Amino acid sequence: MTRLDIFADPVCPWCLIGKVELDRALESRPDHPFGITWHPFRLNPQMPREGMDRVAYLRAKLGDQAEAAGRVLAQRAATLGLVLNPSPREPDTTDAHRLMHWAGLEGAQTRVMAGLLRAHWQEAQDISDSEVLTRIAAGAGMDGTLTARLLATDADREEVAAREAHARQRGITSVPTFVVADTHAVSGAQPATLWQQVIDEIMAASR
Repeated sequence: MTRLDIFADPVCPWCLIGKVELDRALESRPDHPFGITWHPFRLNPQMPREGMDRVAYLRAKLGDQAEAAGRVLAQRAATLGLVLNPSPREPDTTDAHRLMHWAGLEGAQTRVMAGLLRAHWQEAQDISDSEVLTRIAAGAGMDGTLTARLLATDADREEVAAREAHARQRGITSVPTFVVADTHAVSGAQPATLWQQVIDEIMAASR
């Protein structure tokens, strides 16, 4: 088994694109060697808990480049058959990352990340809302009642912050960032063809 550590935030559009590309590569190589672990990395660690209006947030962050960036994203998504319908709220993703932490204990991380990305980017849902997060957890096979109970507390909030701080100390500065076998780091939404090549090289070296 080869470790594939993925640092991601579900509000990052390129994490959505990157996951779709990786998924396609993995589907084309069902015997792939990857054992995947997702790690927290908030794009907006100072985001207030109530979030912000998405348009206002993008204008504040990107200024005059916001519309152009949106067009580039929509075009890339369209090439993958994705129709984007993002949430009108830019959320604080701390609770989403707490959910991902618990999902890791149950082997449900990839299913939960898929649910978070779909909810935020395609279903215009607020992934800081505990009811939304509980539904995503239940849909991924987790205990919805337990998840709701945990979300009502501050459980593992410090753990998520500590893991994110560790990632920044390691030199992670953007998402998605993929670390293969704890040695090779790849940043950005890479095409499926690159992942197929990586898988083929790992498999060939292990024969």
